[in-house]
Amino acid sequence: YDQFANLQNVRSNIIVPENSLIDLDGNRGLHPAMTGMKEVWENGYLGIVQGVAYPNQNRSHFRSTDIWHTASAADEYRQTGWLGRYFDLEHQGYPEGYPNAQYPDPFAITVGGGISETCQGTGGSYCLSIVDPLNPGRINIGQESAAPDNCYGHELEYVRSVALQANSYADILQDSAEGGSNVSDKYNDDSMLSQKLKTVAKLISGGLKTKVYVVSISGFDLHSAQVDPMNTQGGRHAELLTELSDAICAFQDDLVKQGLDKRVLGMTYSEFGRRIRSNGSDGTDHGTA
Repeated sequence: YDQFANLQNVRSNIIVPENSLIDLDGNRGLHPAMTGMKEVWENGYLGIVQGVAYPNQNRSHFRSTDIWHTASAADEYRQTGWLGRYFDLEHQGYPEGYPNAQYPDPFAITVGGGISETCQGTGGSYCLSIVDPLNPGRINIGQESAAPDNCYGHELEYVRSVALQANSYADILQDSAEGGSNVSDKYNDDSMLSQKLKTVAKLISGGLKTKVYVVSISGFDLHSAQVDPMNTQGGRHAELLTELSDAICAFQDDLVKQGLDKRVLGMTYSEFGRRIRSNGSDGTDHGTA
């Protein structure tokens, strides 16, 4: 609140009215669309860290995403993710020999398309991508023949091992999804993020021992039309904040009602923020924190 007047001076065309903010503690407030986050805050489950950034920000989506995924310095380029390096310390030789009796479950899961580079290790990614755990799908490996003893053969063996690994995990995923449950009535069937987090809660409830889950929501790169010019509390940015806020609220509600909340820590992050000064298109350009 102590910076609101300064902010008003440089983004008057998009800022929401001060009296519309959701007050948290007399010092900070949320966008009026984030009523779900207010509920999580009031229940003691939300912490806010302000001003997070990396030095020498170049405001590139791609480079900034690389830095957040790898935990590298701005002038350093790494091929492994920070979670992948952690897993490497615990599981040398991965993916050979996995899954096994001691570690039958995936180490990390991305719900949705693609996998998270955060979980990239030295020998491969620790992350498995799923869309519907009740129908995880299986890879038809076909008839195996001896692979040639050359670089192509080594690549073929790697592809085969990953396919076998995926098929092994498929049964475990399906069993966990069938054994899990969702008890919150706050999930939104029309929100992809809400449905992704609903899947995560179900898998945790079903006993899957996966340590890391990754979900994402995109669309915040609003260089224009960030707000409704006739009502700055509305528009695309408000819609995205509502979806983010309500999905996390539903997920947390589900965890609490199933007695799982003490076992789960959630974190949100973005590659960078927006500039303090708005532009002339009712939007904001790439910023730092």
